[in-house]
Amino acid sequence: MALNRNFSGNTENLELDKEVHILVIRLSAMGDVAMVVPILAEIARRYPKVKITMLTRGFFKPMFSHISNVQVFEADVKGKHKGVFGLWKLYKELKALNIDQVADLHNVLRSNILKLYFKIGNIPFVQIDKGRKEKKALTSANSKILKPLRTTHQRYSDVFSQLGVSVDLNEAVSLPKQPLTEKVLEVVGQPSKKWLGIAPYAAFPGKMYPLDLMEQVVSQLDTSKKTKILFFGGGHNQRRQFETWEKKFQNCINVAGIFSFEEELALISNLDLMLSMDSGNAHLAAMYGIPTLTLWGVTHPFAGFAPISQNDSNMLLSDRDEFPLIPTSVYGNKLPEGYERCMATITPATVIAKINTLLGKTV
Repeated sequence: MALNRNFSGNTENLELDKEVHILVIRLSAMGDVAMVVPILAEIARRYPKVKITMLTRGFFKPMFSHISNVQVFEADVKGKHKGVFGLWKLYKELKALNIDQVADLHNVLRSNILKLYFKIGNIPFVQIDKGRKEKKALTSANSKILKPLRTTHQRYSDVFSQLGVSVDLNEAVSLPKQPLTEKVLEVVGQPSKKWLGIAPYAAFPGKMYPLDLMEQVVSQLDTSKKTKILFFGGGHNQRRQFETWEKKFQNCINVAGIFSFEEELALISNLDLMLSMDSGNAHLAAMYGIPTLTLWGVTHPFAGFAPISQNDSNMLLSDRDEFPLIPTSVYGNKLPEGYERCMATITPATVIAKINTLLGKTV
């Protein structure tokens, strides 16, 4: 299980002296799970003898289906794996897989209980350092320390390094473009224009670009007739908004709630550009190497949740001179009074100009 470290400074020469089976724990949320994908893809490339079991929600399984040596084990935390006794059952099921090491990329109550169980079996168990203290300082209203923290990708990599598996994020590989099903092609058509994905929603209002301004962006892009706009999201209200835009604008298509998650991922892998908030869709696009333009409200890239392998200029930030409390929280769940439209400081003209630059065209 140990690494052969007889090499001359080149990590590409690292070889495992036998096959190693690593359990990776990251149960939710979608964006956080998507950020695991490039790490595992790089490990699979560098260490073909490493076998990985990814413990997560069953819904996320398609994210990992194209990475060699990775299998997904579904955590049924609302059913048979619920509670302390359910987690003991989960531990027994996992132990039967002959796990050698555990990389806990979640570090929550459930995984801490699993840690206790794995200690019984004397199985190495390394947990992520979430940097809670420094993130608290970053988001403090009174004594803010504004500086870039280690990214989530780096924190994930740190866990594997402690297990003897090094990850070079500069060498992280993107997932390959996936073929589109007939159903998808029937809805979106052939790619005769640039395909722009837009995911305008987020978990919290403070992370969401005002819809009236987003409509201005959509309207101007639609007028150019050079771009096909595909709306991504979920939920009844989001789909209703997308359907309204689809009827109003000629070159817009709602794809929310129409396809399976696997089909939606394949569609994302074929985009020319994704425009997203600080949300899961940004990470889904980035894991395929798609240029990803993100808009930031009361959160900030300094907290470490920027999509992987994206230039800093692809992140448009709200004006901190006008809204100095930004970032107000790590996840965007704290919206101070008066900050409701902080993202309006990112003008539609700025967004459109950046889109045109990334697509290599002019409206």
